[in-house]
Amino acid sequence: MLLRHLLYFERIGFKLVFRRLKTMNRKKLYPWYFAAGAALVYFLLCFLPGILGIGYSFTDWNNFTNEVNFVGLDNYKQIFEGNSEYVKYIINTVVFTIVTTVAKTVVGLALALLLTQKFIKCKNFQRMIIFSPQVMSYLVVGLVFKSMLHPTTGFLNNFLRSIGLDGLAKNWLTDLQLVFPTVMAVDTWKGMGYIMVVVIAGLLSISPEYYEAASIDGATFFQKLRCITLPLLKPVLVNVTVLNVTYGLRVFDMIYSLTNGGPGNATGVINTAVYKEFSKGNLAMGTTLSSVLFFVMLALLYFIIKSMENKEVEA
Repeated sequence: MLLRHLLYFERIGFKLVFRRLKTMNRKKLYPWYFAAGAALVYFLLCFLPGILGIGYSFTDWNNFTNEVNFVGLDNYKQIFEGNSEYVKYIINTVVFTIVTTVAKTVVGLALALLLTQKFIKCKNFQRMIIFSPQVMSYLVVGLVFKSMLHPTTGFLNNFLRSIGLDGLAKNWLTDLQLVFPTVMAVDTWKGMGYIMVVVIAGLLSISPEYYEAASIDGATFFQKLRCITLPLLKPVLVNVTVLNVTYGLRVFDMIYSLTNGGPGNATGVINTAVYKEFSKGNLAMGTTLSSVLFFVMLALLYFIIKSMENKEVEA
């Protein structure tokens, strides 16, 4: 008798649940229930602090007084003055973003094309080796290369001297002409494996029938690349470009671990400047620089997405 009652209440419960789900489905309410928790967390931890940060950029907020006074655009004027060091940080950030984005995309695409060819042996092993730096943290990579590129005890200079190429041994991280290209090269080395894997996934999704038809028509490798591969990879290339740009504009770990923005301000970027301003207690200037970074990122991403907007490729 007890079991019969339990089964009866279980059936009633299931009916109520299914009836509730049907009502929610009819009213299209269930997606909002699922997304509400994550949206609330995002609002409280990301969106709201961002809005407050933009608001504080118009004040003189600092660690030395409890008073917060409205100063209008004074902080922004200080950043964009002609002889301001902050302009150097902004220029370095944009240059770093453009160079590393292009380098990672070109090298990653070349490696992906190479490691999807039939004549290459042990392709999976080689992909793993090239991708492996992506698994390591930027701090670890920065510290390892800082040791390797040391002018007197570093592995690279000692190797060059041992094979008689003393002239190529340089002060990689202290020479003003070499330090920024060196940092960008290290960052490209670390990030190219990830781009390679994403592009390989895109290449493997392209039907081989396109290449077979092109081969029958006598198309060369570069003609196939220009007319088939690149157009069909356009959505993938847009995605990796957006990822590279957002990372490049927010770069901090790699530069901080390699050079700490030095020598002088040669490798300083916006986020290293933000770190220094917050360290000095100048909170308003730190939030102002963060706001400038946000607006620069917004403008660049809008330009990239519009200029590389995907067009349908008819099969």
